[in-house]
Amino acid sequence: MADPPSTVSIVGAGTMGAGLAVQFARHGVAVTLIDHRESNLADAEGAIADATAFLRAEGLLAASASPAERIERSLDAADGVADAEFVLETVSEDRERKRAVFETVAGAAPDDAVLASNTSGIPITELGTFVPDPERVVGCHWWNPPYLLPLVEVVRGAETSTDVIDRTAGYVEGVGREPIVVERDVPGFVWNRIQFAVLRECTQLVADGVASVEDVERAVRDGYALRTAAVGPFETADLSGLELFRDVADDLYPHLSTATEAGPAFDDRIARGETGVAAGAGFHDYEESLAEAIRRRDERVRAIGRARERTESREEANDG
Repeated sequence: MADPPSTVSIVGAGTMGAGLAVQFARHGVAVTLIDHRESNLADAEGAIADATAFLRAEGLLAASASPAERIERSLDAADGVADAEFVLETVSEDRERKRAVFETVAGAAPDDAVLASNTSGIPITELGTFVPDPERVVGCHWWNPPYLLPLVEVVRGAETSTDVIDRTAGYVEGVGREPIVVERDVPGFVWNRIQFAVLRECTQLVADGVASVEDVERAVRDGYALRTAAVGPFETADLSGLELFRDVADDLYPHLSTATEAGPAFDDRIARGETGVAAGAGFHDYEESLAEAIRRRDERVRAIGRARERTESREEANDG
């Protein structure tokens, strides 16, 4: 197993920033969590406590462990990255905000620090233009919740050095995660290209009256996703036979959505103020708080993880 970074500075104390702080801290890393608002840091403190309690309840964290003790808070980005071996930016998907972050940390962090971004879609090559030395800028895209989901995209920009790719992949492995190295800096990388292709087709099916939101949700969650938790799309094609999948694809592809905008499925709900769990409604109605909804999601993710772990243990025992 590779070694984690000795120190990491996380810029942005939102949902992902708090979750990342927990993941690094639980593996012994000294973390500085940075934000420009004290209120965001205060909210992150609560999210860190909730995630820690969940991990402990699930047996993923020793009762005596206290990740929060390894997490410092800072309102000063320059000061907060001064001793960082690894800087991970996770602010909102706003180019100018990210530009400001990278311009600050590039001048304040040690010269050999890796400058990483958790962006889910802004090109890493573009982020590299915000600093004098783009070879040390890399994508490091975690999937939410980062303290449960095992994979992390490590994305190479046009100027990213191989050393920085290798170091970042090693840091990811050092905190118990598995890197997926994305060799081409394409929009959306791997995960979000797949996720949004599925979402686009789902919204089109609802818009066309093919099925309800609830039934499309079930088709993905309780059907497609349940199977893909065990076998990926290429293995599924192998199991059924490539000739069959080629013939179905040739017939089906012309009918799939080619929408280039999110469209009314999102716009109409946003206009009504139905922006998601925190607002009490989105594609579904909610009577629970955002924290309660996150815990419910985490419990489901963990249940799937436990099932996979049991299966892998049996397979290893049989192989032995």
